[in-house]
Amino acid sequence: MKITPEHNERIAKMTFSSVYPHYITKVESKGRTIEELHQVIEWLTGFDAQKLQELIDKKVTFETFFKRAKLNPNAHLIKGVICGYRIEEIENPLTKQTRYLDKLVDELAKGKKMEKILRQ
Repeated sequence: MKITPEHNERIAKMTFSSVYPHYITKVESKGRTIEELHQVIEWLTGFDAQKLQELIDKKVTFETFFKRAKLNPNAHLIKGVICGYRIEEIENPLTKQTRYLDKLVDELAKGKKMEKILRQ
């Protein structure tokens, strides 16, 4: 699928708090926990549960969310297809980072071992 400037803009303006409940539903419906979800998010962004809640309460956009994040140096190891897009081919940094997070949540929900998800 082709990523358009409009698609990138839509992701940038979307609030993390609007997507977070869907992440919870997805992982819990597959038998994983919120703590595991937080572990995955913290690995990627550096945000602990308290900082994450603060960002949710402030209703920050994904643009702000990833501007404040300290992206894991191994994030580039996240590869594959998510939401119909091949991560390695995404040129817009914010869209790529957002898809990194989507991919990690997807892997968690699919039952992958934490060591694999966290690229260890």
